This record gives sequence, structure tokens and C-alpha cells, in this order.
Amino acid sequence: TGPLHVQVNIGEEEQKGGLPLGELPAFLGEVRASPLQLAGLMAIPPAGVEAAPYFALLVKLAWRHDVSGLSMGMSSDFPAAVMLGATDVRVGTALFE
Repeated sequence: TGPLHVQVNIGEEEQKGGLPLGELPAFLGEVRASPLQLAGLMAIPPAGVEAAPYFALLVKLAWRHDVSGLSMGMSSDFPAAVMLGATDVRVGTALFE
């Protein structure tokens, strides 16, 4: 098993997966106590709104919990994600459409 990103439900959207914000500290403790290797946090902000504030929140959560990797940003919003420190982005639509 390779390093993993923990998905955070950054917009607290019912239809999206990921950890609720309040459960992140305990879950990260469980991951760190396991043999799994933590690569970072990941999030997908709500559609149709400015993504940068959600990316900034993920950066703050990563800093607070001493996590270095940030998987954030997709084809439509990756410039903001990169500007805020993304270490991984998902750009499938930009490549295949």
C-alpha cells in the first residue's frame, strides 16, 4: 500500500464523501498509529463557488495537524490550488476534453 491522502468534506456537503471537519483530528491519529503512510489531505470544494477559500481552509487544517501533502484542485480551479500550495492536482478534463 502506498501513501494515502485523507479526504476532508471541506464544504460539509451531504452528497460528498470525506471526513467531516470535526472528525479529522481523531482520524489522523488513527492513521498515524497504523502502518499506513499519510501522504496528506485532499478535498473537493463545492461546485459553482470560488474554490480558493476552501483550499485555504485545507491548508490551515494541514498546518494545524502537521500534514505536508495537499491534493486539491481540478481542471477548473487548479491555478488557485497551486497558488495556495497544492502538491497534487487532478486535471483529467483539461487533458481529455
